[in-house]
Amino acid sequence: MAARTEGVPVVPGDVLTVEGLSTSIRLRKSAVDVVKGVDLRLRPGETLGLVGESGSGKSMTGLSIMGLLPPGGHIAAGSIKLDGRELVGLPERQYQKVRGNEIAMVFQDPMTSLNPTKTIGEQVAEPIRLHLGATPKQARERALDMLALVGIARPAERMGNYPHQLSGGLRQRVMIAMALSCEPKVLIADEPTTALDVTVQAQVLRLLHDLKDRLGMAMLLITHDMGVIARWADRVSVMYAGGMVESATTDRLFAGMRHPYTQALLACTPRLTQRRESALFSIPGSPPDLEHPPAGCRFAARCAHATDRCEREAPALTEPAPGHTLACWHPVEGPLEPAARPVEAAPKAADDQAGPVLVADGLVKEYGTGRLSLRRSARAVNAVSGVSFAVRPGQTFGLVGESGCGKSTLARMIVALEKPTSGSVTALGGALGELRGRDLRRHRRNLQMMFQDSLDALDPRMRVGAILREPFEAQGIGTAAEQLAAIRELLDEVGLPHSALERYPHEFSGGQRQRIALARALALNPRVIVADEPVSALDVSVRSQVLNLMKRLQATHDLTYVVISHDLTVVRYIADIVGVMYLGKLVEVGSADDVYLRAVHPYTAGLIAAIPEPDPGAAEPAGGLDIGSELPSPLDPPSGCRFRTRCPRAQARCAEEEPVLLGFGPGHSAACHFPLREPQPAVPAG
Repeated sequence: MAARTEGVPVVPGDVLTVEGLSTSIRLRKSAVDVVKGVDLRLRPGETLGLVGESGSGKSMTGLSIMGLLPPGGHIAAGSIKLDGRELVGLPERQYQKVRGNEIAMVFQDPMTSLNPTKTIGEQVAEPIRLHLGATPKQARERALDMLALVGIARPAERMGNYPHQLSGGLRQRVMIAMALSCEPKVLIADEPTTALDVTVQAQVLRLLHDLKDRLGMAMLLITHDMGVIARWADRVSVMYAGGMVESATTDRLFAGMRHPYTQALLACTPRLTQRRESALFSIPGSPPDLEHPPAGCRFAARCAHATDRCEREAPALTEPAPGHTLACWHPVEGPLEPAARPVEAAPKAADDQAGPVLVADGLVKEYGTGRLSLRRSARAVNAVSGVSFAVRPGQTFGLVGESGCGKSTLARMIVALEKPTSGSVTALGGALGELRGRDLRRHRRNLQMMFQDSLDALDPRMRVGAILREPFEAQGIGTAAEQLAAIRELLDEVGLPHSALERYPHEFSGGQRQRIALARALALNPRVIVADEPVSALDVSVRSQVLNLMKRLQATHDLTYVVISHDLTVVRYIADIVGVMYLGKLVEVGSADDVYLRAVHPYTAGLIAAIPEPDPGAAEPAGGLDIGSELPSPLDPPSGCRFRTRCPRAQARCAEEEPVLLGFGPGHSAACHFPLREPQPAVPAG
């Protein structure tokens, strides 16, 4: 294996070259090297994917290039050159002329990155005035053109909107318009689609790719999603604990990866072909504390191939093949083919003869918007419109659909946190709408919920011990000693140490907080748990750990789950029955195999087609959903079939007549006038 040459070779035409970049953050008593010896290069028109777990240094690398390090941060060593011009040490006044003009960044969360007090038009026009010296009129005209360029419908109308009036996908498009308004040479996209639906994710990434080609930019795409990397990146660099561990072209990396960490990241990624009976692969342990980094390889403590040498000596970057670099003493050979490991405790098969443990019957939820004027009556937001389904004991019902389709509202009605406008929820034989006071509180012991954001759902002023004790005290269960014993047992079950009882929620990682949320949901030994996006904000490695834990606990506690997610691969793995929601209605219901392998509704097919597979050789699916269009407003849903405005198969009948659920096989039904295959008249729907 040949030793790597000093630094990064500057290829003629490189627009960005990073050599030996080290970035430190000063703490009260020490300094942490969050980026250590990173080398990168980017050519015009090229997309470099930067991948790794949270805390690996990806975002800090991007912020170092932008000159936007947080307080206490500074570049300790290395070089950053833009078209041969050194940026390290550049005075701030001169850096401001580069930032946003020659190098621009699309940040992870557009809601916190956009100014809530300024209109969209003002914010897109601002860099045009500052960097290009345009007049207010010229800046407004160019801002209008940029909003149209990024595919925002009715751009003149959107210019007067504020960020809170736009969906997540539209806010991300506004961020892209701002970043591209001065036609920069380099665009840094930091997790641009992490919290977005699979359809919006596909829209945003396709948009970035097309604009990059049109404008001849270089793009640094930062993500932890290997599927996104496989589809959109030309080359890939893998980071771990602040350093670079492997770099290669995308095709070479996925076909012949050499570093165990790269291999493990890909193995953690759930696929549509993943067997539900097998546990997901997960990386043991957690990344090292960078305040006290290990002496040797930083991945050694989690690596199955580590030896004593790995713990003593840190490997240097080598180049085993032209253009393929890695830092490892014991390279592997290509992707991991994990053995089919069964779930630790296999879930019991649902009894086909058992009655349902949970029934939703014709649920409707409407929210009034108040009076618009003296002459016009108030309109209602149709959040949920006539949803019915049933779940048997031990089953997992998965609910998928885009943001705004009513999934979370439906979840809150199931656990009686929202009262239906009409319809009913029956759980464990009791109609929740007929119960009051103490009877409702006792009945709800068997219905618990895991919320989407575990940090917001856990009281930041309470220690974990008090958070887990609260359900017992509210229900008057056990003495203090019995409650403490039960809490410690819960921590054991979710894999957390007893010392966690004395810590606050903010002191834990995202995966650990999700384990705390699961422990709290299990505290009263419920029969049904409703999990709203339980793994949406987690790294791929932590996500697999949490999903394996949920399946094990389902088996040991005989739980019934309702799992809500916009990640279709997660629902494919964990759910027995899948329901697809669109704008408040269930449009398809069936077994996981029926919905994913034999989808009949065009919307379902479009959702599945938009899933980024972690395989560079996979062709980009066509057909199904027209992902270039926006979700209609629930204030004014389309007549007839609500999906017709985005459906490639829509005809005149779709606007005039609302489709009803038709049977397409046992337990498989869909509501569509022109399905992808013909229904079976003899099979009842539902």
